[in-house]
Amino acid sequence: MKLLDGKLLSEQLYTQWAEICKQEMGRNLRPPNLTAIMVDPSPASRLYVRNKERACAKVGVLSQILEFEATTTTDQLLQKIHELANEGQTDGLIVQLPVPDSIDSQAILAAIPPEMDVDGFSPLNQGRMLLGLSAHQPATPSGIMMLLKHYEIETRGKHAIVVGRSEIVGTPLAILLSRRGIDATVTLCHSRTADLQSHTRRADLLFIAAGQAELIGSEHIKRGAVVIDVGIHEAKPESGRKWTGDVQYDAVLPLVSAITPVPGGVGPMTVCALLRNTLRSWAMQMGLDSERF
Repeated sequence: MKLLDGKLLSEQLYTQWAEICKQEMGRNLRPPNLTAIMVDPSPASRLYVRNKERACAKVGVLSQILEFEATTTTDQLLQKIHELANEGQTDGLIVQLPVPDSIDSQAILAAIPPEMDVDGFSPLNQGRMLLGLSAHQPATPSGIMMLLKHYEIETRGKHAIVVGRSEIVGTPLAILLSRRGIDATVTLCHSRTADLQSHTRRADLLFIAAGQAELIGSEHIKRGAVVIDVGIHEAKPESGRKWTGDVQYDAVLPLVSAITPVPGGVGPMTVCALLRNTLRSWAMQMGLDSERF
């Protein structure tokens, strides 16, 4: 059984990227910059952004967090985004979701210039990805693809089942898995899928992004399957674990050929992919080879 360790891989990549940044900034280039906007953030959102800050520090990326009160309006956020876009000092700009219902999140995401939209959530980047054009890809699906490549998980001709159809994980992941060169045959399941087990038991590659703790048990798994667990939830006290995913980890472990741990699997790779998008944006602005990242 192979453990797909996202924490280990991300740390290896940070070391490589830090060396590249150090070399390039030795030529008097400004450092890369990632800015995060948070509106009335929850503790979970605050923790997630702090993890991004720590990753930035490892690579040499400047990071700043701009916090706004819950009473902030859509127009006020749009004004701030335009200011950051015009300053020319920000390579990556993210708006931590969710935002309060009073804010038009789609208008906010659409206002972020595509080259700065390192979360890959804007309509333009999503559309370019759908068409197979160059774009910042959503961080979680992109991080998963990095994980599969590093651990040499065979995808060509394999049956991939994605459970969850969100616009930022399940749907873009299904698109990326079906791309030429990856060549998986993809089935997208969701909360209205009848007899979910009959689908998941046919999966060579099973991706769970349902947002439901321990939804998937041993009865859902084909022996030898690769399981990628996107979920993370506080575990029940009696489990002896602090966190759990969308998969019953201990139950499926004897059946799988490879699996991501929770935590330490997909989560670190999401932050890693976000940072890669930021570094690529910086490299393009500085006239450097962005494919080094």
